[in-house]
Amino acid sequence: MSKAVQALLSGIFFTFILDFFLFLGIKLHYTDENSVGVYYNILFADHQNIFVFITFSILLGYITIYLSNKIALAILGTLFALSLSTLIFSIGNQVGKIMLMKNNVLLQTKKYTYTGDIIYNGRKEVTFYDYKLKKVLTFDKKNLKGDY
Repeated sequence: MSKAVQALLSGIFFTFILDFFLFLGIKLHYTDENSVGVYYNILFADHQNIFVFITFSILLGYITIYLSNKIALAILGTLFALSLSTLIFSIGNQVGKIMLMKNNVLLQTKKYTYTGDIIYNGRKEVTFYDYKLKKVLTFDKKNLKGDY
């Protein structure tokens, strides 16, 4: 097996591990905290950016195969520490907010208009925090008007 193939495969492997812990922290400390009914697999699949994944796979593969062991260990160790840090409540919650939340949004149904934050925009439902009602609401996307 050529070094380039080994680099790509090891990069994919390490990137999957980093992504696993990143999305696990978001699932535990953001979606579960906000009572969003989403499974880990759906969260991972819907919010995985293929271009970022490919870029990280190539870079991490190059780092693991072509750089010296000390430099590769330092870089990979730092990335693993950053990825694992989402398992700390405040960090996982904040990363989830950055990735998934849309602030100050106007949602409209046939009868009502709601102002608040979109906590999670899923495949079929939108989980929404209403400012006036001060509670979390779940809307079926079919019943909403406009873009959100």
